[in-house]
Amino acid sequence: MGKSTAGTLLQKRGVPVVDTDDLARAVVEPGQPALEAVKAAFGPQILDPSGKLRREELARIVFGDASARVRLEAILHPRIAQLWKEETRTWHAQGFAFGVVIIPLLFETGAERELDATICLACRPETQRRRLAERGWTQEQIDQRVSAQLSIEEKMKRSDYLVWTEGSLEVFGEQLQRVLG
Repeated sequence: MGKSTAGTLLQKRGVPVVDTDDLARAVVEPGQPALEAVKAAFGPQILDPSGKLRREELARIVFGDASARVRLEAILHPRIAQLWKEETRTWHAQGFAFGVVIIPLLFETGAERELDATICLACRPETQRRRLAERGWTQEQIDQRVSAQLSIEEKMKRSDYLVWTEGSLEVFGEQLQRVLG
């Protein structure tokens, strides 16, 4: 949908940004308690010989079984939320008027209740699927991930602002700037 691009554009404008996808990767690094909890929940086969998370194996498990996905989210989401909330407190202490938290599962996790405003980045479903395929995802992986989320129409309805990401990078940036004021 354009979350990474939005994050980069905002950071270039001096806006503090934290991406929860980055936090999700950090909390399952070797030595982190969340990795041990994930291993306990899903078995040692989700780790490679060096002790790192085998993301594709875990994704295969959790996107093939909704209850497994719920178990994983119960382990990771509270830890991720704690980190982004700490980050926003730091921004406040540093005197920033606002910052941006990129949360792919914003409404699914109820995190919108913690934020002052929400921005939905959206594009046509065909564009979304093409972008995911360009990242190397299979059609099955795309279908699993898209079906595990609220529809884009529902996200658009629930959001305070909408940025349409079909146009040029310049138009994308202009839309973000209008939202920021």
